Amino acid sequence: MAHKILIVDDEPSIVISLEFLMAQNGYDVFVARNGEQALDLIPEIKPDLVLLDVMLPNRSGFEVLQLLRKDKKTKHIKIIMLTAKGRDQDITKGITLGADAYVSKPFSTRALVEKVKETLSEANAK
Repeated sequence: MAHKILIVDDEPSIVISLEFLMAQNGYDVFVARNGEQALDLIPEIKPDLVLLDVMLPNRSGFEVLQLLRKDKKTKHIKIIMLTAKGRDQDITKGITLGADAYVSKPFSTRALVEKVKETLSEANAK
């Protein structure tokens, strides 16, 4: 069974490329365009991994991350922050709040696919 990946980003061009990239690598892909939509979808689709932008309408990615980590039903979900906010303090904040990894935009598609595989294999090892 393919892993489920939820892409949470409001930039259409990034969503299209990530959707294609993840589907091409055999993942079942779902999309949320903002933080609220992500929080509504997650209990329904139960993703294995979330690619989460920081700057989102309604709720920031940091807020979504905090809420997911506080809930015992979602705290196990792997989360990769995928964002243009690549300053050290942003990365530290994301990791401190519980992100499994932090990838800055622009990113290498090959490196992102490797990070997704690595993060999911860590989840399977536990």
